[in-house]
Amino acid sequence: MSELSIKPTFSLAPQNIDEALKFADYLANSDIVPKDFQKKPANILVAVQWGMELGLQPMQAMQSIAVINGRPSLWGDAVIALVRSSPLCEYVYETDDGETASCRVKRVGEDEQTRTFSMNDAQQAGLKGKQGPWAQYPKRMRQMRARSFALRDVFPDVLRGMPMAEEVQDIPTERELNQTHARKAEEPKVLPAYPDSKLDENADKWRAMIAASRTSPEHLLTNLVSKYTVTPEQEERIRALAPIEGEATNESA
Repeated sequence: MSELSIKPTFSLAPQNIDEALKFADYLANSDIVPKDFQKKPANILVAVQWGMELGLQPMQAMQSIAVINGRPSLWGDAVIALVRSSPLCEYVYETDDGETASCRVKRVGEDEQTRTFSMNDAQQAGLKGKQGPWAQYPKRMRQMRARSFALRDVFPDVLRGMPMAEEVQDIPTERELNQTHARKAEEPKVLPAYPDSKLDENADKWRAMIAASRTSPEHLLTNLVSKYTVTPEQEERIRALAPIEGEATNESA
C-alpha cells in the first residue's frame, strides 16, 4: 500500500511587512470579516500582530480579537481555547449553581486556583439587570467573569495580558461617565431646613441692622435661600423685621 503524500495547505499568513499591508487592505474590503475590521486595515494589521504573539493564525485572530472602545481584547471562548491548548495548563473546570459561577484552574507545578462571580458581585458592580446580555443571559455572563478572573490571574503569560472582551464591554466609556456626571449635576440640590431657633437668635440683630440701613429683608432672604430651605412662615417673619413706614417716620420725628 503506497503512502499518500500530503501537500502543504494554502495559507494567507503574511511573511513580511509588505505582504501584511496588502493582506490588511484585501481583508478590509471584504464583507465576511467582522464589522470591527471592515474598511479598517490598520485594525487588521494590529489584530494579526496580536494573533501572532498569541499563536493564532491571521483569520483566527480576526475572529477571536474584538476591538471594544478602541481596546483590543479576546472573546471568552478564545481565551479558554488558548489556555487549554497550552502545555502549562492541567485543567479548567467551570460550574454554576444558579447564583454563583466558579472557575477552577490548575497550572502545571502549582496548586489549583478558584475564582467565582455571583449575582451579589454583579449587583455591586452595577451589572445585575443591566440592559443587554446581563439581563438576557446572566448565567453566561457570570461564567465569563469567573473565567476571566481565573485565567488572567493564573495564565497571564499565555494570554499576553489581553483582557476578555465580555469584561471590557461592561467598562463604562468616557461618554457614559460624562453623561452620568451631567445627570448628577442636573439633579436639584436638597438644602437643609433653616432652624427656627436660629431665626429667633438672629431676629433682634437683623432688626437693628435693617433699621440702620445696613441690610434689608430681601438681602437676608437671598443669602439664606442659597444655603437653606426657608418656609413661607419664616420668610414672613424676616420681612416683618423691617419697620413700618409710619413707625420709621415717627421714630425719626
